[in-house]
Amino acid sequence: MKQEHRKTPAGKLRARGAGIPFLGEPGVNNAITDVPGVEVGYCTLISGSGPLVVGEGPVRTGVTAIFPLGRERGTLPVYAGFFSMSGNGEMSGTHLIVERGRFEGPITLTNTHSCGLARDTTARWLTAQVDVEKRPEPFWMPVAGETYDGGMNDINGHHVKEEHVYAAFADARGGPIEEGSVGGGTGMTTYQFKGGSGTASRAIELDGKRYTVGAFVQSNFGKRHLMQIAGIPMGHLFPLQTAVEPGRGSIIGIVATDAPLLPHQLNRVARRAAYGIARSGGIAANESGDLFLAFSTGNQHSIEQHRGVVDVSFLGEGEISRVYEAAIQATDEAIINCLVANETMVGRDDRVAPGFPLAQVQDILRQHNRLEDL
Repeated sequence: MKQEHRKTPAGKLRARGAGIPFLGEPGVNNAITDVPGVEVGYCTLISGSGPLVVGEGPVRTGVTAIFPLGRERGTLPVYAGFFSMSGNGEMSGTHLIVERGRFEGPITLTNTHSCGLARDTTARWLTAQVDVEKRPEPFWMPVAGETYDGGMNDINGHHVKEEHVYAAFADARGGPIEEGSVGGGTGMTTYQFKGGSGTASRAIELDGKRYTVGAFVQSNFGKRHLMQIAGIPMGHLFPLQTAVEPGRGSIIGIVATDAPLLPHQLNRVARRAAYGIARSGGIAANESGDLFLAFSTGNQHSIEQHRGVVDVSFLGEGEISRVYEAAIQATDEAIINCLVANETMVGRDDRVAPGFPLAQVQDILRQHNRLEDL
């Protein structure tokens, strides 16, 4: 096992580092940033305690920024696809993706009532990056997604400001990235444990070439009794002892790859990535918004060409199931990573989101001969 897979940069244990088994070969950092060019940044806001006072706190929220081609190439478009598994949520810019098969700029993820601010701030940032003489009336439809953190956070206090979105942009980097209660995932729960931000990747070989499929989730979904780890149902073994609400929330899943794919193929990848939540027990509950976006960093020569006949390369239909498999595996592992790389959080009104019971999970996996040697 590569050491890069075991812990986050801050030293938090990840799922593989705890011996939880997964299918597939991870990339170097087992992160969405293993896709060349992809960068991720966070701004995390944690302050206050005790009773909720709207406008004052407690605050448990933040912003995540994902740059498909890196911050230095942050205005350039990529081919993309979108899928809504359960539509009780928001992801701006998806109508353009459906219509034209692409989007421009960074993806932002935050809480439900800050989604519009993140979207508008992104548009302002993009405008500031371009030469207005060459592009005098720049037009943007940024992608901004949300999940609901009102159970832990003063969501109606609107504590996410423009400067926090800019801070997430400035923090964007490649390589290993943090997971757990960071960025937009700060106030989220998963299977009624503390959830949040998670990532994973898979390396695949297609037609003699190596490609990477990476996933990032802002995970805020799931009913405790449905949870299963490494194929073993076990959520029912952890009775609820807190007031964390069941099923209410959402998940945003972002899948990136450097494999050359066209928009209609990326729509299909986004749909399959939704299967990743089922691996651990997600059912796309009535109250949940489960939204998935997939993009490819390939074919940059064609997507930036707007005149004449454009040549593109893309995977043949006989190859694409390998990408589906990798997207499902990476999404599943990203969810479990966000649980493992976490700890108990106390939020508004002293509500407790308990940390993942890792030692007990390891014991259950050991009983079923499913725990890997560390």
